[in-house]
Amino acid sequence: MGSPWKPFLLLSIISGLSDFARAVAARPISYSAVLQMRQDSSSPVLSSRSRPRQLHSGGPVPLDWSAFSSHPLSALSLLSSQEEHRTEDTEEFGPVFTREPDDVIFPLESDEKKVMLHCEARGNPPPTYSWYINGTKVDSKTDYRYSFIDGDLIITNASEITDYGKYQCQTENSFGTLLSRDALLQFAYLGAFGTRARGGVSVREGQGVVLMCTPPPHSPEIIYSWVFNEFPSFVAEDSRRFISQVTGNLYVSKVQPSDVGSYICLVKNTVTNARVLSPPTPLTLKTDGVMGEYEPKIEVHFPTSVLAAKGVTVRLECFALGNPVPTITWRKINGNIPKKARLRKSQAVLEIPNIQLEDSGTYECKAENPRGGTVFKGHLQVYTLPQWVRMINDTQMDSGEKLQWECKAIGRPRPTYRWLRNGLPLTSQGRVETVNGELTIHKVQQTDSGMYQCVAENKYGAVYSNAELKILASAPAFVTNPVRVIATLGKDVSLECKPRASPKPRITWKRGDRRIQPNKRILLLRNNTLKIVNSSRADEGNYVCRAENQLGSAEMTATLWVKEAMRVALSPSRVEVTVGESVVLSCKATHDTSLDVAFQWSFNQKPISFQQDGSHFESIQTVRARQSSTVDLMIRSILLKHAGKYGCRAQTSADTVFAEAELLVRGPPGPPGVVIVEEITDTTATLSWSRSLDNHSPISTYNLQARSPFSLGWQTVKTDPDPVTGVMESAVAVELNPWVEYEFRVVANNAIGTGDPSAPSRKVRTKEAVPAVAPSNVSGGNGRRHELVISWEPVSEEFQNGEGFGYIVAFRANGTRGWKEKMVTSADATMYKYRDETFPPLTPFEVKVGVYNNKGDGPFSKVVVIHSAEGEPREAPSDVKAYSISSSEIRVTWKPPNPGPGRPRGYELSYWKESEQEESGKKQHTVKNETSMVLTGLDGNSVYLITVKGFNNIGQGPANGPVSAKTRKSPPAQPPTNLMWIQEGNNISLSWDPVKAKDNESDVIGCYSNRRAEVTSR
Repeated sequence: MGSPWKPFLLLSIISGLSDFARAVAARPISYSAVLQMRQDSSSPVLSSRSRPRQLHSGGPVPLDWSAFSSHPLSALSLLSSQEEHRTEDTEEFGPVFTREPDDVIFPLESDEKKVMLHCEARGNPPPTYSWYINGTKVDSKTDYRYSFIDGDLIITNASEITDYGKYQCQTENSFGTLLSRDALLQFAYLGAFGTRARGGVSVREGQGVVLMCTPPPHSPEIIYSWVFNEFPSFVAEDSRRFISQVTGNLYVSKVQPSDVGSYICLVKNTVTNARVLSPPTPLTLKTDGVMGEYEPKIEVHFPTSVLAAKGVTVRLECFALGNPVPTITWRKINGNIPKKARLRKSQAVLEIPNIQLEDSGTYECKAENPRGGTVFKGHLQVYTLPQWVRMINDTQMDSGEKLQWECKAIGRPRPTYRWLRNGLPLTSQGRVETVNGELTIHKVQQTDSGMYQCVAENKYGAVYSNAELKILASAPAFVTNPVRVIATLGKDVSLECKPRASPKPRITWKRGDRRIQPNKRILLLRNNTLKIVNSSRADEGNYVCRAENQLGSAEMTATLWVKEAMRVALSPSRVEVTVGESVVLSCKATHDTSLDVAFQWSFNQKPISFQQDGSHFESIQTVRARQSSTVDLMIRSILLKHAGKYGCRAQTSADTVFAEAELLVRGPPGPPGVVIVEEITDTTATLSWSRSLDNHSPISTYNLQARSPFSLGWQTVKTDPDPVTGVMESAVAVELNPWVEYEFRVVANNAIGTGDPSAPSRKVRTKEAVPAVAPSNVSGGNGRRHELVISWEPVSEEFQNGEGFGYIVAFRANGTRGWKEKMVTSADATMYKYRDETFPPLTPFEVKVGVYNNKGDGPFSKVVVIHSAEGEPREAPSDVKAYSISSSEIRVTWKPPNPGPGRPRGYELSYWKESEQEESGKKQHTVKNETSMVLTGLDGNSVYLITVKGFNNIGQGPANGPVSAKTRKSPPAQPPTNLMWIQEGNNISLSWDPVKAKDNESDVIGCYSNRRAEVTSR
């Protein structure tokens, strides 16, 4: 019979994917457009035309291998699936709204002077547009103010008188007509207050008053505020004063003298932000007395029946006049005020945001003062716009069939329904029945084709659901003819017959010239598919499907080939490897020599992506023999996650066979289970955990690790027992520090390596204990006279072992027995000072520092010897000498006093002019124990008196007797005069008059000259 068509499977799949790509490309849509369709209840989001048909939601359509293995591959089924991937590039369909007009509030005083209402639809052929205002068609030919750009309506010089109202967009093409939802066009404006002066209001002190705003004409809402005396001094609202945002009036429950003045009502348009001011209203006090106390009277309240749309914010107002000022309280009858509700303006406003159906009910406002109280009640009712529960979808039917559509919406009040066909009302008549949201058409005809709309509406709004009805009428036709089908010997095979025809055709099958009669092995299914059970070579040949209806007939020929079944072997079938190693799996398929075979590798039933996992997986090129094909899978640098089942799927155009192998991976253990601290003492913690996965290598040991605020990350701790073997699931961590907060984790080891750690345990603190660590680096010295200064390095918090930590400072003079002990309660202390006027300077002491906490006393440090503070220097420096080294400097030298207590740490030099008092002199200090210093900045030709004294931390010693030194005279201040020069060749001779020094200047002993070369350019 010849060779079968081998490339058929590959070409069919490529064709299907190509159609898929075109379908995706045919749907360019912006993010904003998607949002618009979602929030637009009348957009046919659920319509099959609102997205490409037969597309997989997760990206490219995956191959369903289970379908290949459970059903014989049929050329008819592939070609049929291609037909289902038609795109809108070729398909003709009725209009579909992509954008419908929205409500518009247009400022009358806008500089633009143009209103634009948007409308956009798609369809094939492209739709046209028209517009209606309040049910009347807009005619741009008779009214030049109207113009169109595509589907958008533009109104120039819009007027509230002629253009206010509801607008609808109508779109149509050859398949039918749709009407959009209503869009309300309103105009925003704010008129001016009348210029007529307002009369004054005069009340007694303590009386209540209402100042009327009487706003000018406006649209839409306005915001009220009041100005006191002059702008921008606004009236502040409190428990005594309230501005109603419903009436605009200003209410003062109890007038005070400070309220006297002029009041101006200011209103602001919420759309245009325009503001206008009313004429002032003067408020004065009567002089005939003060108003006495009286019970509250509610002047502002919400209506007895309040209607609110679901999701909005509701504000209920309640304010009363009275003396004393009344307090306002709220409650909900037979229920609780919603938790989300807020009280504003000193409780005069109850605000309920995002109101829901359950917030409906009766609300009560109560005003009280010591003279009495009064209440007001009103009912809040929440309404909702219709929302779709079930929408209608595009439908194709054969003529003569019965159409049944149902749409359903929810809303409060309950929506009613009406139907439109091509934009016109559709009522029950003849074959058409409309009952609420149900539409039935008996025995549909070609004339019933068109665009249908179900409208659900209540008094607060309407929503539209749109769909297209197509009535088909055509003679039978086959898209592909002939068809070749390859089957596997001994398997069932199905030959499909799916012609295009309307009404449905009558189907007959024949082989050769004989009509096929169904039997036990040859079955004719309800979908007209011919099924052959347990196919054999004898079944090969041509099969003809004939389809006919009243409009004509057509035939399709299917050629059947039967091939030997394929066998697949995967080796090795089970293999064990260690992490980091590599392995090769070999898949061999034995098959009919006339068929090409394709392989696919899978891991745990998911296809392997060689592009993403190329570092670990490599498919080695297929080796083709006479009756077999082989492909290898290389798995390199194996990780624990690569353990599992690997599958090899071999596929020909006749059948698909699958084989599987198991890969076991040995590796380090997994993390142990949850670590539980079962018992805690001052130095131990008993831990338990659940076993790790051994990853095919027995666990040898566990390591216990701990972390505290004082450790550098996780540290391995000592255990009991040691080591902790792999069969154990509990152990004791030992040698912990008392009163330290720890976290614990466990790590498992095996012959392969160390695994990941467990999750940390909860934080626990070891119990308190007596301190065990003494302070270090105990020393001392310095300080003031008669002081003993003792210092140490504090003990880290890690070793304080409990609360109430402190230090015990013990000391005694050398050669004595009894210790003096002093308590230092600060854990951060580093020093203690003891003062005793009786001991001389530099007295040696034995010192030790111990520790304690609430549990008891800890150890002392080693005993060290330190000395008490020294005294101030007792002797003055000797051999003090001073001599001048310039007109502004004197050098002073001296010898230190004899060694002994009170050693100097430096020296202080005092100096003053002989003609001045010592108290007016200056002082300078040496750096450390220097024995000379140069005094600078002195006056020339002056005698200075100088003293030197030693000092240390305790104080200053005595000074020497003053020594004197005279600074030299200053050099002459005037320069030489009558400077002359004579040049002889390369020599220059200079001459000048001699300089004569003044009495207070030093004699001239010589002159010096400077020279500088200057280069001039010509």
